Amino acid sequence: MNLNTLFSKEHYNKIYEKLTNKLSLWMDIVFLNLPNVIIALIVFTLSIIASKYITKLTEKILAKSNLQKSMKNLIAKGLSVFVILFGLFLILGVLNLSKALNAILAGAGVAGLAIGLALQGALSNTYSGILLSYVKDLQFGDWVKTNDFEGEVVDIDLRVVTLKQIDNNLVYIPNKLITDQPLKNFSQTPNSRVILKCGVAYDSNLLFVRKLCLDTIIKEFKDVTSQKDMIFLWRDFGDSSINFELRFWIKSRSALEVAYAKSEAIMFIKQSFDDNNITIPFPITTLDIPKTIKTAL
Repeated sequence: MNLNTLFSKEHYNKIYEKLTNKLSLWMDIVFLNLPNVIIALIVFTLSIIASKYITKLTEKILAKSNLQKSMKNLIAKGLSVFVILFGLFLILGVLNLSKALNAILAGAGVAGLAIGLALQGALSNTYSGILLSYVKDLQFGDWVKTNDFEGEVVDIDLRVVTLKQIDNNLVYIPNKLITDQPLKNFSQTPNSRVILKCGVAYDSNLLFVRKLCLDTIIKEFKDVTSQKDMIFLWRDFGDSSINFELRFWIKSRSALEVAYAKSEAIMFIKQSFDDNNITIPFPITTLDIPKTIKTAL
């Protein structure tokens, strides 16, 4: 092909004709598929509206249930995502993109496997969070002890359980550790036991000491009405004292209230011992010097 033929009028006419035919073909495709595009837009809009409505309806229904807040949000958001995905599948079908749909599903499977392996720890915490949302023995406001941490449960989400400790600091414990380790809940029973340990001098009247301790607790704690509510045990002969253990119940669901009650019991019993000349001895060392040893003055 020479230059005259390349820049000839006939050559440009052929190019123009091909371009016009191509544009006409595209326009035909657009006009033929315009109803499908309009239907797809309508389906997408309805999917968005339906997802918002279903989310609000689900939250309203679940508000009456005993599920945790995190689980309620998960269910509501899950249903919303499901509705939108269902709408997208309908759109792909309306636009005759079934091949693209198959490719997307195949790619989603491979991507899901890769993401699952990469986020194994995070998914494990999420699954544990879902399990904790169904556990009725762990609620907001409970005082628990787990993984060497103790405090009030202030939040449970899909990643961590948040505890507020006595010093007002927050501890975030991964959900997987909560489900894998023992958990002690102080708030599941209406009563808690206070255990107090002490000792008295060897020359003390043990019968009187026991009666004095029991009477003091009955007098100072309204939840204790009789000696049947308490246990008093002499435990052992110590190096400088005879040691005892006193146990009694109080109406409490908090470990902090148990600590307060123990503190009060220590003050009341110490005052009773002082009023009755009962000694709480401290460790001492006695030197026994033989008489045969002469000391220099």
